[in-house]
Amino acid sequence: METHVLKGRVALVTGGTTGIGFGSAKRLIEAGALVYITGRRQQVLDEAVAKLGPPAWGIQADAASKSDAQRVADTIQAAHGQLDILFANAGGGHATPLAEITEEQIDSELSINVKGVVLTVQSLLGVLRDGASVILNASITADMGLPGFAVYAATKAAVRSLARSWTTDLKDRKIRVNTISPGVVPTEGYSHEQKMTQQQVDDYVQRVSSEIPVGRVGTVEDICDALVFLASDASSFITGIDLIVDGGQTRVYAGKN
Repeated sequence: METHVLKGRVALVTGGTTGIGFGSAKRLIEAGALVYITGRRQQVLDEAVAKLGPPAWGIQADAASKSDAQRVADTIQAAHGQLDILFANAGGGHATPLAEITEEQIDSELSINVKGVVLTVQSLLGVLRDGASVILNASITADMGLPGFAVYAATKAAVRSLARSWTTDLKDRKIRVNTISPGVVPTEGYSHEQKMTQQQVDDYVQRVSSEIPVGRVGTVEDICDALVFLASDASSFITGIDLIVDGGQTRVYAGKN
């Protein structure tokens, strides 16, 4: 992919301090974009911006807060006048057996994964330029029926539905809306949210690799390359899709030799 395919464009990555969010911000900068990231914890946000270096800026914000989302929009509007690329990445969840799901967990995952996406896009409508690219982070869990992930999977199915509806809502402004559904991509979330030890992560990666046609789990870079494609003019005839980046795991039966 061309190195400066996004030269001069202004991008926002919500939840951009770690994992796929941080990697996406880094990749967008490499592609020539000016990048804003958000995060809830100021210290972690400052550390991420320092690692990214210029041209990166951080805005402390909770994606599920309407006032925070509006402050993000106002900040970008004042500095640049418009936004070319939005990656609504902030989200999270963890595995919980059906009998142990709490009301607090339901509220939390719906808030960050669904409410937060709606508020983010809604607040930025006046800043997004006509012809902008909006990408929402979904997940292959929406398709897989994995035990313990009912609430999280449902929220990610909702994200896909939002993208389809917004594709028609925003078509007159030629704003493209797509989702990315990452496959197995080990990040800090495995230890922070799933509470897995490094040995558990390693064992899981070894086991699941045999179920993936390409023979390996994904990397943050795999997702970032797909993101840059959807953000760029190379995908100008693509909108309303869910780009599944999972090495074929959910679409092709790998089998076992």
